[in-house]
Amino acid sequence: METELKGLRIDRSKKRSQDPSPWAARWIITGIVLFVALGAARFIYGKLNSATEVEIVRVHAVSPLPGGQGNVILNATGYIVAAHKIELAAKVIGKVAWIGVDKGDKVKSGQVLVRLEDDEYRAHVLESQGNLETLKARLAEAEHGSRPEEIAKAKADVEQARADQENARVTLDRTRGLVTDKILSKQALDDSQARYDSAVAKVASLDRAFELVRLGPRQEEIDALRAQVSQAKGSLDYAQVELDNTVIRAPIDGTVLERNVELGEFVTTGFVGDKGAKGYVVSLADLNDLDVELDINQNDFAKLDPKQPGVVTTDAYPDRKYQGIIREISPEANRQKATVQVKVRVLGPDGYLRPEMNASVAFYSPEKAGAAQPQAKPLVTVPPSAVRENAVFLVLNGKALRRAIKVSGTNSQGVQVAEGLIGGEDLIINPPSDLKEGQKVRPKQG
Repeated sequence: METELKGLRIDRSKKRSQDPSPWAARWIITGIVLFVALGAARFIYGKLNSATEVEIVRVHAVSPLPGGQGNVILNATGYIVAAHKIELAAKVIGKVAWIGVDKGDKVKSGQVLVRLEDDEYRAHVLESQGNLETLKARLAEAEHGSRPEEIAKAKADVEQARADQENARVTLDRTRGLVTDKILSKQALDDSQARYDSAVAKVASLDRAFELVRLGPRQEEIDALRAQVSQAKGSLDYAQVELDNTVIRAPIDGTVLERNVELGEFVTTGFVGDKGAKGYVVSLADLNDLDVELDINQNDFAKLDPKQPGVVTTDAYPDRKYQGIIREISPEANRQKATVQVKVRVLGPDGYLRPEMNASVAFYSPEKAGAAQPQAKPLVTVPPSAVRENAVFLVLNGKALRRAIKVSGTNSQGVQVAEGLIGGEDLIINPPSDLKEGQKVRPKQG
């Protein structure tokens, strides 16, 4: 094997004869470069002519209700509010002892909502009742006069005093004779005279007292007692009213919108802060009496008249429509916003409507007898991200088409389009900043 391996040789002359010529190498290099150039050109052409991925949505149009309501003269947006919202406050102060309702509960007129602690008010009622009974007894005593027993006693006192007077007179006469005979001293005469004079005064006093007992109280005293009785009755009634006011009742049939107190909280009748005592306990309203509160631009205000009809829709339930009519127009405008507030009464509201919902009102001209009504224009709403400089991009035959539009307003669903779209178009939302009309587009996957 070693001998054979040493015998192996490479024929260098033959290899040289097989090497390509310089022209062949150039043609090979040229071909490679041309192949790479063609690939690059094809790649760039594909990039330039590839379709851009975009987000596409279908435009939907909502037709107004039939029956002449298609003659829309103005669209406005606002909020649903309760026509009469009541914040029910307590008339007396005290701590909350019991709560019988919660937020969203339906209540009837007269239903008990909240009870306050009433121990002090009950004690005040009992005190007033006792004072009244005392004054009534004194008045009855005065009106009935003196009892026969009292008159008899007064008469007996007078007779006894007269007897004492007579006895004093006899003693005085006797003493005077003894003093004349110089048996007794003049001092004894003076003492007898003093006792007699005292007996005379006592008889006169008891006689007048007997006459007063016989006549009874004066009419003025009776009138004064009657006035005191009336005053005591008023105090009792006031105490009873305060006791009754510890029970807070619903003044109307309605729905509880907010419960502002908790068990044990202190309720007052004055203004308080958020961390202090509460000024009202619950707020409620009749949800069968709802309005749509609108701020109408002063430039559009002339289009509306009192009692102007309209169709009410909500963003939450756009397929549900309600008839409405202007209930109230503010007597003054808002200079900062350049608007006039208008309230539209919702005719026939149902359980789907709630206060503070977004709502739209399409005001229309009522039908006139024998007059042909114009065709109702559909109401088109598009996402705000699709609008760029009062124009949108549509997709037609796989290419982007720029369409100018006229915006009539905005709501929570998007931008309201008055002209330029009729519904059914494929709309590009969030279009790329470099998107041009005629550029190929395709729907974004997913």
